[in-house]
Amino acid sequence: MLRGLIIRWNNVWVRKRRARVPPANLLLLLSRCLQRSLCRRKVARDPAECERCGGCDVAGLLALRDELKVQCRIADGGREALALTRDQSVRAVVAVACEKELFEGIRGAFPKPVLAILNETPNGPCHDTRVDVEGVRAAAREIIEGAAVDV
Repeated sequence: MLRGLIIRWNNVWVRKRRARVPPANLLLLLSRCLQRSLCRRKVARDPAECERCGGCDVAGLLALRDELKVQCRIADGGREALALTRDQSVRAVVAVACEKELFEGIRGAFPKPVLAILNETPNGPCHDTRVDVEGVRAAAREIIEGAAVDV
């Protein structure tokens, strides 16, 4: 409960700051559990491995990456996610993960702005999770364009 409150507060704070970065400096950071567990291609670390079959939300998120020309990485865990956010080319992050990972990621990436999008867990945590791709699109555009958008 406290983590969720802090995540919501963080998103309000990032929106109030109206952080604006060029698309090339925005990292779309995804949790590996967004990939369908039965998929024969493992896209952790290299989203280009995705066949874009539509069986999970990864295909839609990669289409978003291509459309907006942002960086996109799939992290295998919290340490890898933190390392990706520390890259010098990353000036802001839109992160999709569970509450625990988002909370730790926001803390670890500070002072870089992180808009945190909670994934949906219809099959339990860390297994075939989902995300509202349009919500992720709105968050990314908000940071690229610098205009407040409700997500």
